[in-house]
Amino acid sequence: MAIAIGEVVPEFSAATSAGQIITLATLRGRPVVLYFYPRDNTPGCTREGEQFRDLHERFAALGTQVFGVSRDSLRSHDRFRARHGFPFHLIADTDEILCRLFDVIKLKKQYGKESLSVERSTFLIDAGGVLRREWRKVKVDGHAASVLDAVMTLTQTGAP
Repeated sequence: MAIAIGEVVPEFSAATSAGQIITLATLRGRPVVLYFYPRDNTPGCTREGEQFRDLHERFAALGTQVFGVSRDSLRSHDRFRARHGFPFHLIADTDEILCRLFDVIKLKKQYGKESLSVERSTFLIDAGGVLRREWRKVKVDGHAASVLDAVMTLTQTGAP
């Protein structure tokens, strides 16, 4: 069952492109943005990452950590991150624990075939570990700016 807005996100640990294991507990004290995307080095996923990259300094100025999450390997993430100059880390959710926790694995139909894939989604977790906003079925263009607006509201008022 997915986490609902207003609920504390359960503790998790995940491997990042920095070669580190992060936990929600280590991220507490500042907002966290988790954006889930289907695959490294695809056009839409690249544009989305570039938009978060281009706004990264503004997220950082608000004390917010941004992580991209997909089921790709750390090796793939390292290449993707380096190729596009992403200043944030990517989480390799190869075991789909985070994808299932946030309920982003969906049945998709492409070219007449059905498969399970990551639905492009973003989640804003506040400094106390509470899920404050979610965006599902994300359209890439302008999305990172919308997330930044929500972070600004959250950090200024404490409300999403």
